[in-house]
Amino acid sequence: MSSNEQAPTALAGLTQLPDPKFIMVGDGLRIATYSWGDEADPVVVVVHGFASSTKDNWVATGWVRDLLRAGYRVIGLDQRGHGASDKPHEPGDYSIPQLAGDVESVLDTYLVDDARYVGYSLGARVGWEVVQDIPVRIPRAVLGGVPDGIPLARLDMDQVVALIEHGTPVTDPVTQNYIRLAERVAGNDLRALLAIAGGMRESKTVDPDARHAPQQPVLFATGSLDAIIDGSRALAAATPQARFLEIPDRHHFNAPGSRVFRQAAIEFLGE
Repeated sequence: MSSNEQAPTALAGLTQLPDPKFIMVGDGLRIATYSWGDEADPVVVVVHGFASSTKDNWVATGWVRDLLRAGYRVIGLDQRGHGASDKPHEPGDYSIPQLAGDVESVLDTYLVDDARYVGYSLGARVGWEVVQDIPVRIPRAVLGGVPDGIPLARLDMDQVVALIEHGTPVTDPVTQNYIRLAERVAGNDLRALLAIAGGMRESKTVDPDARHAPQQPVLFATGSLDAIIDGSRALAAATPQARFLEIPDRHHFNAPGSRVFRQAAIEFLGE
């Protein structure tokens, strides 16, 4: 095979999703995981946002490709309720501690003692928990679009229920954006996504506590057009070794595709 033929093949390997490896977490759910790169390289674990997936959030946007080129091994997971992972319909299956525990179980299963963390939106809120649960194992993190209150608080759950039960069109603009995102990502289950939103609201530990902020270096990054940017700044201000990136001309739903965000994050991880 010529070098010209090898290049497209190599590129395809960086932009495709490998077959998932399933792990069983503490409450019996199956979590789909994915791995790229050499086991000897430093690890970055990537955790996607609500109604997204590893493929949608990290592969299709070029994150996996660029992290591999930067010399990292990448481990991704579809959070419970998403992608190829199990999708229970009960809100009680979706507390922040459960979601954080899933990430920690993935690292344990892959025998990873030390990993950098990259999360977006719900994945960033989960990351706020993970970096404090196991700080020795997460020396540096990137938290993109992290809310300072209840994740998915802007979602109109009554309208989602009406859509699921009766096909009633959603009229709330923010909820419409979430529905479009859910419909764009193959395999999404609206009932599971509704249960996730309900679980976030029922949890007593859902709000990130700025009085107990991560002590390791953290890059906070939020789009300049994102309604939660002030809350993200507040969390960064409460974190001793924080840096804040305002992602230019991006809102909450398209910030993961920003090259500025991706390049700044990879530079920060390598410091």
